[in-house]
Amino acid sequence: MPFGSPANWGATPEERRRAQPADPLLDGPVARFDRAVTVHAPAALAYRWLCQISIAPYSYDLLDNLGRRSPDSLTPGADELAPGDTLIVFELTDVDRGHSLTGRTFAKSENLFGPVAATYSVEPIDERSCRMLCRIVVTSKGFRGRLKEFLLGWGDLVMMRKQLLTLKKYAERDARLGHVS
Repeated sequence: MPFGSPANWGATPEERRRAQPADPLLDGPVARFDRAVTVHAPAALAYRWLCQISIAPYSYDLLDNLGRRSPDSLTPGADELAPGDTLIVFELTDVDRGHSLTGRTFAKSENLFGPVAATYSVEPIDERSCRMLCRIVVTSKGFRGRLKEFLLGWGDLVMMRKQLLTLKKYAERDARLGHVS
């Protein structure tokens, strides 16, 4: 590709090799997109911010939230997610409380995107910092699948980068202010 590949933004080679719960959720040939950022906040606080995507997308609000601003403070109970709950365009299939959220697109979003699975996770580095990661898995069979892979890969890169940087900003702000988990 002349402009590089949308397959990775910020994930280390080790993070890219590591299996994620979203990996086996789709059948056939798949493409994986990894996004990651270091957050200078405790993992428990970063996880609470990650769970906020059950409330709003935290990306470009004008594009993906109908212009409504994503909340800049934690919503009580937003981190009490369970399989079957909705997370953006995904139905949660697995919740590892305090660590990860995994889901697959629900029927309505599959009409637009086709089958897509994702795992969002927070992994501690030490008691004051962590890595926030997301792996997106998409089917990539045939020309249509490869076209979707290309378009979704680049679109997701732009939107996911903004989402993770926004969540990082709020988690780090709350850590500085002493709002720990």
